[in-house]
Amino acid sequence: MKRRNLLKLLGLAGVASTAPAIAMPQARGRKPIVLYCDLAIDPAREAEMLDHFHKRFRPAAESFRGRGFLDLKMLKIRTVIQGQPAPANGINYRFQLTYESEEQRQVWVKSDLHQKVWPLIEDTVTNKDYLVLLTDAV
Repeated sequence: MKRRNLLKLLGLAGVASTAPAIAMPQARGRKPIVLYCDLAIDPAREAEMLDHFHKRFRPAAESFRGRGFLDLKMLKIRTVIQGQPAPANGINYRFQLTYESEEQRQVWVKSDLHQKVWPLIEDTVTNKDYLVLLTDAV
């Protein structure tokens, strides 16, 4: 099937109309914020943390889609390929949360739902003084 015909077919099926919704912040001239937390997860509790993340935290966060939530990732650090300083000793995960704006993220942070599900993750961290970076997409 030729590409042009495929695009027409997708347009008729309504698939193409979902693309603008994904790029919504940029379409309005706004760029999202991305929050990073470098976490030292207790190796003995790693499976517990991942279970909480996938079964409780992620669904709770995704329920804020349409209210600023864009993306969420829990990344396991494999190795430092280049540069210094390396993550602090024991840091084995990077949490990444993307929101349309910091104001909308704050609504999520202050919600009863967040107050209920974040401690499930944080309780598996060996050092509660973890690095938190708030960044702006540019």
